[in-house]
Amino acid sequence: MNANPNTSFAFKITQQIESRKSQKEKTEMTSASGIKNALLSEVAPAVKDSENKVTIVGVGQVGMACTFSVLAQGISHDVVLIDCMEDKLLGEMLDLQHGSLFLKNPKIYASTDYAASAGSRLCIVTAGVRQREGETRLDLVQRNTDVLKNIIPNLVKYSPNTILLIVSNPVDILTYVAWKLSGLPKNRVIGSGTNLDSSRFRFLMSQKLGVAPSSCHGWVIGEHGDSSVAVWSGLNIAGVRLRELNPVIGTPNDPENWEDLHKVVIHSAYEIIKLKGYTNWAIGLSVASLAHSILKNSFNVHAISVHVKGYHGIEEDVFLSLPAVLGKNGVSYVVMQPLNDSERARLQKSASLMHEVQLNLKL
Repeated sequence: MNANPNTSFAFKITQQIESRKSQKEKTEMTSASGIKNALLSEVAPAVKDSENKVTIVGVGQVGMACTFSVLAQGISHDVVLIDCMEDKLLGEMLDLQHGSLFLKNPKIYASTDYAASAGSRLCIVTAGVRQREGETRLDLVQRNTDVLKNIIPNLVKYSPNTILLIVSNPVDILTYVAWKLSGLPKNRVIGSGTNLDSSRFRFLMSQKLGVAPSSCHGWVIGEHGDSSVAVWSGLNIAGVRLRELNPVIGTPNDPENWEDLHKVVIHSAYEIIKLKGYTNWAIGLSVASLAHSILKNSFNVHAISVHVKGYHGIEEDVFLSLPAVLGKNGVSYVVMQPLNDSERARLQKSASLMHEVQLNLKL
């Protein structure tokens, strides 16, 4: 993604800005004072550091859904887009800038040069090759590992105090890769994980029960993928555990077939990809919720991909999703869910699967 400085996107943008400045200076020289000087009297220098700068790497469907969700919800007013596709990058930046009036006047910038990301409090990585129809997230692993080898060191170089939020798939393994490549502490490298899976799960609960998703409480943990674990033992509405009402909920013996909800969650992405070619809106909203918790220091609990060695009997050095408390320092706490034997065994199996894939990675 490092271009020749004479032809790079960053160079073109700089030239455009300098050209405008030059024209402005010439105009001001021919008058007693420029319009700005006549209009505004400086009291103190403006503060340029917004303290909530977000860099999003990748301007594909997912990256732009994340960007739009962050801006539309006012989570950050200082957003930088990074990608190697110069024309698309410029087009996306201009399109968003032209809507600044409706987004509470944020700063929106784009560049192929990672120096533009300097000082980011949060770096969101969505870049990578897209999951094809019929392809599992794990099939993507080495191709996207190679992509991260260029991205992660550059982000950390310019924003050493940042928090890395990995969205690219397979997200759990790529979060591990980002952690290894970055040298950052484990609390500051997280993956979007099963935050979206849990949202899908709660939506399906709401459809089955006729209760709003926000009032349905259920968690999907483990891999953001085929080996994810639905925590049936904790499923509840207003504190009422559904397992107390139906002891076999989520099992093959359940006459109401609640197990189908988790199956739908697992196959949701495949179905959407089959129908429209990609997923973007739900993951964009999911990532925005994580960004909000981090930048606003809200201490919300999310199912995100974290370093899980030592939790629930897991011995492998892997990242999987568990409920965790998010704030300005990244992960502050991991919630110790009381899993039953079956759920714990499935989580451990998921960890073993991730570890086996990681052993073959070329970092």
